[in-house]
Amino acid sequence: MVYTMKIYTDGGCRNNGYTNAKGAAAAVFKTRHRTLSYTRKLPSTESPSPTSQRAEITAIIIALEEALRRYRNLASDPYLSVTIYSDSRYAVNCMSEWIYKWSNNGWKNSMGNPVANQDLLRRASSLDDDLRDEGDVEYIWIPRSENFRADELCQEILDESDSDSDSDY
Repeated sequence: MVYTMKIYTDGGCRNNGYTNAKGAAAAVFKTRHRTLSYTRKLPSTESPSPTSQRAEITAIIIALEEALRRYRNLASDPYLSVTIYSDSRYAVNCMSEWIYKWSNNGWKNSMGNPVANQDLLRRASSLDDDLRDEGDVEYIWIPRSENFRADELCQEILDESDSDSDSDY
């Protein structure tokens, strides 16, 4: 038996590149019967500050964490087939191509510098490895128009944080 998961991810950042940046990430699991959503704010009080790239990788981390949690809660251990959709070419390329090169190269990029967002990418890589122990994981780029719900959730979180005067940021 194969247990299939289809997950749509998105990350967003307002004031990207500035000290007052606010970020959000979302993962949406689509099943035959319902849609489950998971979201997270990116704290701006931590270093490094939120960026669009960090938000996109965080969304993938959420998807991987929840996929593992859901799988581990099953009463059986079927073969796992996970497909993660993202409208971020950066995130998809990180997880399907570059992460293997970076890992083998001591987390240095082609210029010999430390890989950006390495903390998140290492976490995502570890989760990806755990899922691959149970089956397959595939990352697919989709146009933003096909990622409406995940994008909508990120925008809702960012809107809430904009209007929240006692923000967690």
